[in-house]
Amino acid sequence: MSSQAENNGHAESVVAKLDETVSAIRSKVKNVPRVGVVLGSGLGAFADTLGDLVKLPYDTLPNLPASKVVGHAGNLCFGNVDDVPVVCMQGRVHLYEGHPVWQVVHGVRTMARLGVQCVLVTNAAGGIADGWSAGDLMVITDHLNLMYHHPLIGPNEEALGTRFPDMSNAYDAALRAKLANVAKKENLALREGVYAGLLGPSYETPAEIRMLRILGAQAVGMSTVPEVIALRHMRMPVAALSCITNMAAGIGKGELDHKEVEETAKARRADLQRLLRGWILAAGAE
Repeated sequence: MSSQAENNGHAESVVAKLDETVSAIRSKVKNVPRVGVVLGSGLGAFADTLGDLVKLPYDTLPNLPASKVVGHAGNLCFGNVDDVPVVCMQGRVHLYEGHPVWQVVHGVRTMARLGVQCVLVTNAAGGIADGWSAGDLMVITDHLNLMYHHPLIGPNEEALGTRFPDMSNAYDAALRAKLANVAKKENLALREGVYAGLLGPSYETPAEIRMLRILGAQAVGMSTVPEVIALRHMRMPVAALSCITNMAAGIGKGELDHKEVEETAKARRADLQRLLRGWILAAGAE
């Protein structure tokens, strides 16, 4: 077997690893979550607002490594938003940390196997579009996979999905509409755009940002794309939301710093919590 296939998790079946993780979770948590949420850099505080909160640190569960990146607590959180049962990933691992791609997507695949009906993926991103500024919120309408990694390379797991999954509606239109409706109700400005996923961990050069603008991206980041591909392979409806935490290289002034990412996300925490709460209630009602 090739090293690439092993890196994608096929030396041991991805399904077997999922079964192991799900079994460990179900021995600790009995509720079946209806909605899944991935909380990106600086956005993890939402999980602490769940009712009847139960936290399972990633490192206490098989096959779920903890992130070493500041702003990613590394907990699988179970609880409720009113009467909607929810599971939240409080932080994620990234390809740039050296994890194989199967581990990067293992968390969202686990949520799908636990029985959620839909998933919202969030991230902190750099803004590319003219007229945008740090603190803007963007619903992702599509993505560019420029990570040069793909979670489906290797033997296909037929138990999860088809060999050639369609990605024409990767970001579910109905779930995006629910975000827009909640934002309007809460009087929150919400942009839309294409997210470019790059490997990182270095920030992009000004030349790379100019390239991304030509390609049609409005935001850039180092996550989300592998997770969305893995979820759509499983035919899981997905929506995604970016918090524009900084303007990208060559657009903003000064050096880019991860501390700015955390500070901007913290400044929008209350608005994000209102948006996430409203979306969960709308998505979970069905």
